[in-house]
Amino acid sequence: MNIRRASLAALLCVFPMFGNSQAVEFQSLEKTCAASKPNIIVIFTDDHGYADLGCMGIMKDVKTPHIDALAAAGVRMTAGYVTAPQCSPSRCGLISGQYQTRFGMEANGYLTGDVFKRFQSLKTLPKRLEEAGYATGMAGKSHLGSDDSAELVKLGFDKAFFKHSNAPGHWNMDLTGKDIAPQEQRGGGYHLEMIADFACTFIHRFKDQPFFFYLAFRGPHVPLDAPPKYTDRFPGPMPEERRKALGSIACIDDGIGKIMETLRKNGREENTLIFVISDNGAPLKTLPHEFVTSSDGLKTLKPNTPSGWGSWDGSLNDPMNGEKGMLTEGGIRTPFVVSWKGTIPGGQVYTNPVISLDVAATANALAGLPDDPALDGVNLMPYLTGKNPGAPHAALYWRWCGQYAMRKGDWKYLTSGDRQYLFNLATDPEEKHNLWSQQPDLGRKLRAQLEQWSQTLIPPGIGPVEMTKPAQRYYDFYLDGKRATAPAVDDGPSPAPKRKGKAKGKAPVRAASADE
Repeated sequence: MNIRRASLAALLCVFPMFGNSQAVEFQSLEKTCAASKPNIIVIFTDDHGYADLGCMGIMKDVKTPHIDALAAAGVRMTAGYVTAPQCSPSRCGLISGQYQTRFGMEANGYLTGDVFKRFQSLKTLPKRLEEAGYATGMAGKSHLGSDDSAELVKLGFDKAFFKHSNAPGHWNMDLTGKDIAPQEQRGGGYHLEMIADFACTFIHRFKDQPFFFYLAFRGPHVPLDAPPKYTDRFPGPMPEERRKALGSIACIDDGIGKIMETLRKNGREENTLIFVISDNGAPLKTLPHEFVTSSDGLKTLKPNTPSGWGSWDGSLNDPMNGEKGMLTEGGIRTPFVVSWKGTIPGGQVYTNPVISLDVAATANALAGLPDDPALDGVNLMPYLTGKNPGAPHAALYWRWCGQYAMRKGDWKYLTSGDRQYLFNLATDPEEKHNLWSQQPDLGRKLRAQLEQWSQTLIPPGIGPVEMTKPAQRYYDFYLDGKRATAPAVDDGPSPAPKRKGKAKGKAPVRAASADE
């Protein structure tokens, strides 16, 4: 029972002389309270590149009519970012509402020991909303420290269904909406379909109170497992990875369509704020690829695009440079759609930078909770409704595995080791022209701001770790013009990046490869 329901029930117990009419009044009050707070759904896809939504207007072969409809009814962000170019740190940033490096969460493999304890102690997004009377739930991939539904409850997800493949999952509510003891889940169908069905069950069960649901699709992340009923929608010559990725994205889109229909049937569409974001860019593995451009300006891959290229998941980041595992735009700028029918004006294309941290800050404000300086994001509602014409952020920052970056206005500073890059993203969003040598004073000024921010992290500084060898190869390929003729080597789990000096309480098990 959530706090708001418990409070109303307590009042009824305190005043037993109240008759049926008074009980009806309390029920009416409860519904009024629910109506004043919007439902919030956060949909997080996995290794889903910037190019791969129909509404982006880039690729001809991708089909996402339901997400496109959300964008048409709301806002499509052209500069929507996440906090890391890898799964687990990106998810921890989203759910905590903080730059995850503030509590020592640098990369996959770090969420253990003291880092995990710090994460569990935080007032996470679902914990905040529980306090505000929300029902909270999640389904899909975790990468939040545990796949056990009982442990996910401790992060604030009252109803949880871990499921990121057709292997066994773990849940505490079944697909009929019945509460069950936390237990292993087996069988039942294709995992991307099942978690969407779980979300629909949750919505129907909690339709009479405000709810928060986090839906984490493990797609189009490898292993690519979309069944033929989805891949058959994409005939013609193309790499099989591309066909399977398009199938996964189509399944995700179908699931979102089911969710929208469930909201409509329950009369909740106009009281529900929806985010659709990817956790990071696609892992291209330096895939050499060119396009054929049709008369409508949309692109398709040339038929000679290689298949079986490293662990490429079939998704594309174009026109952004780089990929998952990099702090270039291709690693951290992702699909990002926000929609709230009747509240956010539709048809917007928003060009100011936003970040996944803004989800928690926006939800916190809409739930009527007080501003909290621990949240690093910004409430986006004044900006998306036109009340504030300015930019939400003065600057955005990143630190991941020996790579460091910041964006301030149109300018982006990126560094690792002795490498330094300065890009004007207004004129060069593809990061092809390094302006460091032309504007070194500006570059040094941005670096100083980045260094100042880094002092708030665990451990502090922008040089506590060195970039891994795979990342060095990526930078050679994408930024320094050293084009290889073979795919970047998949080294598997990488050892922890080399550290400069010692950092108390900050020894991870390992820093996993970007492939995870």
